[in-house]
Amino acid sequence: MTHFQRNTVDRLDRPSAYFHSRKRRHNRDRDGDEDMKTEPEREPEDPLRDATTLYVGNLSFYTTEEQVYELFSKVGEIKRLVMGLDRFAKTPCGFCFVEYYTHQDALDCMKYIGGTKLDERVIRTDLDPGFEEGRQYGRGKSGGQVRDEYRDDYDEGRGGVGRAIQQERMREADSLREADSDYGKMR
Repeated sequence: MTHFQRNTVDRLDRPSAYFHSRKRRHNRDRDGDEDMKTEPEREPEDPLRDATTLYVGNLSFYTTEEQVYELFSKVGEIKRLVMGLDRFAKTPCGFCFVEYYTHQDALDCMKYIGGTKLDERVIRTDLDPGFEEGRQYGRGKSGGQVRDEYRDDYDEGRGGVGRAIQQERMREADSLREADSDYGKMR
């Protein structure tokens, strides 16, 4: 009789939800090509199995590279640190990538540093399959992160309110100003 032991703590290096959803999407796309299946499907290799890179999110826009380096070097030796930048302004936009020399250092960092505060903000850490050039830039329309585009609450550490909402409010203010300037003029 085999005795299966269930862990009480989730593994930190398990594949992310993104990895599973991408796999399901890939399989769904391939289901339409039934005639093309000639070989049995293999389970894709988990890209996070030996990952040494961490994605660090929810940073303040004012957090410096030196602050991040100082905190994350307490867990292990850092190979590379890449700050996330606004695509257009080239200013920090609230995330970074930290690459360690070993997978175990990355796991230790997730365990001990993930969820702690840096610049009065609770930071998030996730394993990342690896940094590639171009990923250091925000993917939002205005150049920053997508999550910051439509935020309607005021967050000083992340630049105030969302940029899309800020632009909408400015347009409304401009149209009101135009209407006020037209008031009382004879036509």
